[in-house]
This record gives sequence, C-alpha cells and structure tokens, in this order.
Amino acid sequence: MIMFGEDWGGHPTSTQHLAARFAEEWRILWINSIGLRRPRLNARDLQRVARKLTAVAAPSAPIERAPVPANMTTLSPMALPLPGLGPQMAVNRAALGRQVRGKMSALGMEKPILWTSLPTALPVVGHLGERAAVYYCCDDFGALEGVDHAPVLAMERELAKKCDLIFVSNMVLAERFDPSRTVYLPHGADISLFATPAPRADDLPTDGPVAGFYGSFADWLDKALLRKAALALPQWRFVFIGDKKTDASMLEDLPNVRFLGRRPHAELARYAQHWTASLIPFLPTPQIIASNPLKLREYLAAGSPIVATPFPALDPYRDHIAVAEDADAFIEALRQAEQAAGDAGARSARSASVASETWEARAADALRAVEGL
Repeated sequence: MIMFGEDWGGHPTSTQHLAARFAEEWRILWINSIGLRRPRLNARDLQRVARKLTAVAAPSAPIERAPVPANMTTLSPMALPLPGLGPQMAVNRAALGRQVRGKMSALGMEKPILWTSLPTALPVVGHLGERAAVYYCCDDFGALEGVDHAPVLAMERELAKKCDLIFVSNMVLAERFDPSRTVYLPHGADISLFATPAPRADDLPTDGPVAGFYGSFADWLDKALLRKAALALPQWRFVFIGDKKTDASMLEDLPNVRFLGRRPHAELARYAQHWTASLIPFLPTPQIIASNPLKLREYLAAGSPIVATPFPALDPYRDHIAVAEDADAFIEALRQAEQAAGDAGARSARSASVASETWEARAADALRAVEGL
C-alpha cells in the first residue's frame, strides 16, 4: 500500500494509527505531506520548509523523530506546495510521480493499493500503476484551518471521482460523496494505552480539582466559556496540554490556568486518568460539526468524567458525557464532576463504552473493505 498523509511523526493522527496497524500485514510506503496552502513568509512556514528540505536530503527518514513500523518506508518528496488544478498539477504529476515510482521500484512494489488522506495526492492518482485508489476523508477541507479552501476542495472533488472507495470518519462528510462508494469508518482509540492504569503525571497540579484538555489550543475552542468557568471556579486548576495556535492571553492572566505545552501521546493517559474532569469545549464551527476528535474516545477509555459542549460526534456517548449548552451549564457540570470523581462504577462504564473501538478493529474493518475491491 502507498499511503499519502501528513508528515510521519509527532502526535499520531488517525491515518498514522491505521497505518501502524496496516503495517502488521501489509508493506507500506508512506508519503509525507504536500502543502494544503501556499507558504507564507512567516517563522512557522519557514521552519516547516527547512524541515522539508532536510527530509528531502535524507529521503528515507521521517520528518520527526518517532517510531516507524518495521514494514514501512517513508518518503519526503519534493513537490510544489501550491494546491489547485492549474499548471502545478502537471508539474507535481511529473515530479511526484517520478519520485514515488523510483521508491516503488527500489522496494519491489507493483500494483499497490493507493490510499490518500489528502486531496493533494490527486496529481498521481491513476499514474502509479495502482490496482485501486482509496480516499480517507476525516476533515471538511472547506472549513479546516490552515488550508487554501477553494483549490483544495476542487482537488477533493476530482479525487473523489477517481477513487474506488471513500472512507469518512463523520457522516456529515459522507454527504458530499457518491454513497455507493462511501463507507463510514469512525475513529478508534488506543484502548490499552488509555484504559490501563498509569501513574499520575508529576506536573499535574495537586492543589485542587483539575479540569484538563489536551490538543491544539486553537480558534475552535470556546475561550470565553473557559474564562468564565475559570473565574467562577477559582479553586479549580485548568490545565491545557498542547501547542498554542491562537491567542491565549484571556486565559493566561488567570492564576488558576496553566499551559503545560506539548506532551508525547504515550504520556497522555497519565494526565487524563488523574484529572477531575476532561474538557471538550468546542465552538459549533463547520470544522467541528464535521469532526470526530480522537480525544473523545481516548477520554472515555481513560474513565474520568467528561464535560463537553455539543457537537454531532459525541451523540452516541451522551449517556457517559455531561453535555453543556452554555457556560453556566458547563460550570455546573464541572461541580458535579468533582462530586462524582470517585464513582468507580461510572468510570468503568465510560471505559467500557469504547472497549471494542480499538484501532486494531478499525484497521481490520478498513482492510476488509479494501480487500473487497
């Protein structure tokens, strides 16, 4: 299988979770990402370009230091980071195709399955001798932050026409594709990691109940709600793990709010199992409505009470989540979570609700559908 995804390494995405399981049975050539927007002249984009050029100089190495399965090879291709259907398509078809076919030849790969999670693989779909093409759609590229929306959506429409099978992680996304070729494949979780008891993280506060969140601190979080909750509950500690991708000043000035920075995925259970309540404070943006966040099932597996704002993906789990429609309800749900934190039966029920939703099970479902082609 040839898989086009984001850069291998760092915090694992759903595609990487699946790929790691696929690699137990299949030989995988993983193609690191091609840009979904034109680069800007800023520090973040320049750092990304530098990483890309370093990876191209060592094409078998991953972008970041992270384990690569034994049956997987990664490739960091040189391609134009200019999404769209114009002349750049022809340039990338030639350049990208040459690089991928060269690696295929070196690995002895013939007639592979082509799997892509990104529309930017479009230039080479149908040009690699693949026996079938699969699109794994987990995001609304018309709403996703950091994407040139119009050209990427145009590429996605063309990609969908060429693919034999389309997986979607949210039924909202399924509405844009041919139902005869579209299969719902919800996200899984690393259940063994999050449900197995782990020691409490050393930097998790101990001087009061803790409301915790991990993931990008970004514009889709309801910062006003979080500030109101932190002010109303001064005895609580609000802990955020992950990169800051938006202005956090309205929370940083509060004494009971702490930003711990990024932590390895393997360490997250040491936080989620031990804080008083897990938070999912999303705004109802188009991106969130079409999302299926990985943390949802991970939080459930960890067992701690969960307080969330409403969005479609959590509907199957509402019996195990306190869903708050506004800030006042969110605050009250946190108070109730503190009272229920020691309820071992509720913790077990939350964990049991996702016990069968492992990445191994999701990968097996995906491979059965692919092999059916």
